[in-house]
Amino acid sequence: MEFRAADSEQPARSNLPARLAPRRGRGRWGPRLPSLPSPFPGDSSHPAAERSNSMKARGRLLLIILCSLGFSAIYILLCCWACLPFCLASCLDPHFSVNFRPTVPGPLHFSGYSSVPDGKPLVRELCHSCAVVSSSGQMLGSGLGAKIDGAECVLRMNQAPTVGFEVDVGQRSTLRVISHTSVPLLLRNYSHYFKQARDTLYVVWGQGKHMDRALGGRTYRSLLQLTRMYPGLQVYTFTEHMMAYCDQVFQDETGKNRRQSGSFLSTGWFTMILALELCEEIVVYGMVSDSYCREESHPSVPYHYFEKGRLDECQMYLAHERAPRSAHRFITEKAVFSRWAKKRPIADEDDWKLDLGLLMSLWTFFFASIVLQLLGASLLGTHLLSPEDSGEAR
Repeated sequence: MEFRAADSEQPARSNLPARLAPRRGRGRWGPRLPSLPSPFPGDSSHPAAERSNSMKARGRLLLIILCSLGFSAIYILLCCWACLPFCLASCLDPHFSVNFRPTVPGPLHFSGYSSVPDGKPLVRELCHSCAVVSSSGQMLGSGLGAKIDGAECVLRMNQAPTVGFEVDVGQRSTLRVISHTSVPLLLRNYSHYFKQARDTLYVVWGQGKHMDRALGGRTYRSLLQLTRMYPGLQVYTFTEHMMAYCDQVFQDETGKNRRQSGSFLSTGWFTMILALELCEEIVVYGMVSDSYCREESHPSVPYHYFEKGRLDECQMYLAHERAPRSAHRFITEKAVFSRWAKKRPIADEDDWKLDLGLLMSLWTFFFASIVLQLLGASLLGTHLLSPEDSGEAR
């Protein structure tokens, strides 16, 4: 009997019976059996699938990181945008002198205002907080009296009364800016304005022969008589230089010469100029925006809160704005005030409400972004632990 070694190129025959031997193929060696998964985790039969799932997981992780960074960037930008007016509040417009922001504490000399009768400049310390109270009918029903009186200095205009309106406009008056045309109106009730409110400082604006000190203009003589009737009464007038300065600011802001355009500056204009010199922080009450009267749903209020039933505020504003000559430009002035509020510490009562609402929106956005990030991380962790994504059989 002859024995031969098995050929290395052919598989050796099994000594088991044919029906018990494992058959790995079809034809010569029988039908192919399904491959069993490897019992060892590192010995995967699908390395390409594992790499694909790993790349997907990394992509999802990168996407969540990018979303988190995006949410954070948007939140920071919104916070910066909300705080921008306050950050710029200390910046000065080139139209205003740097002397408006002193570097040393103590009483300051305001050379734009001279006392009656000696002509000395106004000397006083700055007000840390000022409430500029408009005479608008917007003040009716506002209930802002206590908040207005809480300011260090309260600025009022012309003959706007406080008696009977304390709940809405307050009762304190630190300073009252008066038009030369309104002086006779105050003189009719001088016992209220000048006798009872002896601690109020009065600043009268106007120019021309009626305010002329050298020639003894009619309005100036009335002021002079008041100081004699009530010794210690603080009465000042805008100097001619200050009046010219206010005209120049109007031209710089609007591009129009006040005289040539037939415009009269309002008492509100002079009050804002004075407040910017005197106050570190300003809150304006009852002054609408320049777009208010163009809104269809705006309520009808009187031009003055103490003159109910008279001309509507917006009717007065629009009539003056459209008049070709000898008119106040209320809407134009309010547009200028809005621009100033972006660069200086000026705010409207509604601005504080808006800032509070914006702050709440920012906090809501912040917490929502945190929740979304946590939810995304949770879903990603669940997905990474899924046997389907990890390449394991179910």
